[in-house]
Amino acid sequence: MKRFHVHVGVDDIAASIRFYSTLFAAEPVVRKPDYAKWMLDNPRVNFAISQGRGAQGIHHLGIQAEDENELTEISGRLAAAEHPVLDEGTTVCCYAKSTKSWVSDPQGVAWETFFTHGESTVYGNNAPAIAGNPSERPSPTKAAGCCGPAVAAE
Repeated sequence: MKRFHVHVGVDDIAASIRFYSTLFAAEPVVRKPDYAKWMLDNPRVNFAISQGRGAQGIHHLGIQAEDENELTEISGRLAAAEHPVLDEGTTVCCYAKSTKSWVSDPQGVAWETFFTHGESTVYGNNAPAIAGNPSERPSPTKAAGCCGPAVAAE
């Protein structure tokens, strides 16, 4: 069964962990100095927050597959949606090893599809965190570092 994913940028990780732990009535399953993640079952969502990786607010939305077959199914639907897809492949992001792809919807909202197959001791294995202006729209045409597609050029 697939899981909805939301990643939010915050300016105070400790205050945000307290808030979301209270809201969800659960502690994060992953807690790092700059990142936390809740894997909730009701509603079925992977909710993540991070500090110091661009603007505050929603970074991206996504669908987390439970296995490679689900990821293949989702990838087929992305291709049918007729929007450019960035197949990132296997990567390290958000302290996890995953296989992922990115697409932007018609409004420019970034969507990540991924299957997580292990943990990592580092946040990401590529470029620094996304930087930029919250009014800029994400683009799936090139990688922008961990946990996000590229931010469109000004």
